[in-house]
This record gives sequence, structure tokens and C-alpha cells, in this order.
Amino acid sequence: MTDPTREPQKPRVATFLASATELVCALGMRDRLVGISHECDYPKARPGIETVGIENLPRLTRARISAPTCRQIHDEVERLVSQAMALYEVDLDALKAAAPDILITQDLCEVCAVTLEDVRRAASTVLEKQVTLLSLSPKRLDDVWQDLIRIGEALGLRMTGEAIANGFRSRIARTAKRAEPLSRPRVLAVEWLDPVMVGGLWMPELIELAGGVPLVGVPGEKGVILKDAGETPDVDPDVVLLKPCGYPLSQTLNEVDTIASLRARWPRARFYAADGNAYFNRSGPRLVESLEILAACLHPEAMSDLAARHKDAFCAL
Repeated sequence: MTDPTREPQKPRVATFLASATELVCALGMRDRLVGISHECDYPKARPGIETVGIENLPRLTRARISAPTCRQIHDEVERLVSQAMALYEVDLDALKAAAPDILITQDLCEVCAVTLEDVRRAASTVLEKQVTLLSLSPKRLDDVWQDLIRIGEALGLRMTGEAIANGFRSRIARTAKRAEPLSRPRVLAVEWLDPVMVGGLWMPELIELAGGVPLVGVPGEKGVILKDAGETPDVDPDVVLLKPCGYPLSQTLNEVDTIASLRARWPRARFYAADGNAYFNRSGPRLVESLEILAACLHPEAMSDLAARHKDAFCAL
């Protein structure tokens, strides 16, 4: 007989992508995490504010790619894909030791994180129990908040998830309202430098909300590789935002020759570089801050407070 006074066992959660880790922590469920991906780096411990980060959690995945530049990473990805090799792998021993009840992964991008099938195969191999497998595939901004609610529901916190999601929506609406009466520059959001790839999915929505007109990228669809300058003469941005996926700001700024070639390609545009690892490319809570960074780039005078708030996350070039 079940003891009605006994507290139910808390589910153990494993995440296989960085945005999922951030969503779990946004729900206040850091203590449920028993394993994360090799790319997870947020939230960090902040003494006196947040006493526990995710730095010491077991890593359940590893990458097969290690290259210093955008072009070399691209070429390495192409090589592995041509050989039908996975870009990431699950650490089976670490997964078995973590013994999660809920596994959160993705089926949107094979280049971004371990695949759904790899996680499913690993779980069936080493976990000797029935588990819940959640796969995230957000394509538009509101899909991200729906994923937050789904994760909350899996953790028995649906109402909490809905309340937090509505808070994020409200903060986005406030920034959008400020940008609404301002001029609307044409914006090219570059999520890979070489070859040049223009961001899709939720990125065109963020540009519109920030008071800009998105170029090339299509809402809800994956990024578009831009052809050579001679083949795309109609792409004439007022603002170019460089925020390569997985690149912190310092790493983007090291791509000196590539940035110089892009500036020569669009000489009249204002150029900005931003932290593409923490912002814009992760389908998690910090898309709210990504919008604020973008609004500061498009409207530096009207959004000077947002520029000051996020001064370490972007810079003018």
C-alpha cells in the first residue's frame, strides 16, 4: 500500500542541449538536473544571488568537431556528414550513472546537438527503466514558450510554466512597443560567417519586433546560405548583425579577415557583433535579452538603456 504521507519521488532530468537546460532552470528546477550536454554553460553560480550553477553537473555528450575558424568548422561538418558520421555522441557510461527519468533532446538541427534518434538509442541501451523522452523542435518564437510549458507539465509544473512564459511574452511586448514608432532599417542577421548563412526560424520575428525589416531569412524556416555578392545584388542591408552560432563575442571578433570581407561586401551598412553562443541561436529564455540587444543595435539612441544593460554581449564594429 502506498503511504499517502510519503513525498513522491522527484523526477531526475537529463538535458541534451543548452537551451533545454536553461528552460529547466527558468522553471526553478535546477535541482532536478542529473546530467547535461557538453555545451551547457548557463546559468552559472553567482555567490549571493544564485548559489548553484550547472558547472559541476555530469556531461552526457561530446563533440567530434574541433576546429578554430568558421570555414574550418564548416568543412569538418561537411566531411563528417558525407561519411554519414554523427557530429556528437552520447556518453553511455555517464548516462547510465545519471539514471534520468526524463530526457530532453531536440529534432530540429543535427549540427546543433545530439539527435533524437541517438538519445533514444542510448536510453534503450543503458537505462533499465521506462523513461519520458521530450523532443523540442521550436521554429517560431512562441514555440519556445510552448516548450517551456511542456517541460513544466512533465515536471508537474504546468501552471508555473504558463506564468513564466507569459512573463517572457510581456517583456518582449514592452520592447516591441518601444520600437514600433521608430524607423525600420533593413537587417541582415548572419548566423555563420563562412559561408555566409542568414538566420531563419525565430530570427526574422526578433528583427521585426526590434523595429527592423528582415532580409533573406524566412520566419519558421532554417537559415539560408547566401550566394556570392555578384549573385545577390539585391541584398542591401542598413544593419548587419554578426552572431555566429556557438561563438562567444571574443571568438567572433577573432575572425578578422572574414569580417573585413563582409564589410567590403556591404560598405554602407552599420556592423555589429554579438555573443551568438549565449543569445539569438539558443531557443531558450535569453531570446528575450536577444531582442533587447537587437533593438539596441537598430536604434542606439532610443534604446541606450538597453545598450548599457547588455554592453558586454555586443559591440559596434
